[in-house]
Amino acid sequence: MLMARADEESTAAGIYGVIVSAAVMAASHAHTAAATAVAVVVTLLVYWSAERYARLVAERIHEGHRPAWAVVRRQLASGWEMVTASAVPVAVLVAADLAGHSQPWSVVAALVCSTLLLCLAGWEVGRHGRLSRAERVVSAAVAGSFGVALIVLKTALH
Repeated sequence: MLMARADEESTAAGIYGVIVSAAVMAASHAHTAAATAVAVVVTLLVYWSAERYARLVAERIHEGHRPAWAVVRRQLASGWEMVTASAVPVAVLVAADLAGHSQPWSVVAALVCSTLLLCLAGWEVGRHGRLSRAERVVSAAVAGSFGVALIVLKTALH
């Protein structure tokens, strides 16, 4: 049961990381792909740190004592999927830039990549949840809608 919970947390952190990284790319006013990539990574590191801190504080509040060092180490060693899940969209962003595309075009390419990853996550949720094909399509569409919303935001803002 503990391993299943860890897998759930890892998956959730990865999905959240893709959404946050896409939101940073969509809202960024950086003039280069490199600056956008740095903004994504730094933002995700801040979110990861804040989430780990919040878990440790919550544990202390609810347990009524300081967490053991083993708990602190476990918290600091987990949740990295929030950061690492953005690697593929950031790689697309940088690759598009290196290929000579404009910064806005590179960001949109990375947002499309993020949207596809979210759709894939929605599809996999359906597969592991034993949903019918139609339900899996809906699951993929709902997950992908976060990416679509961020693409719309990016085009509306810029």
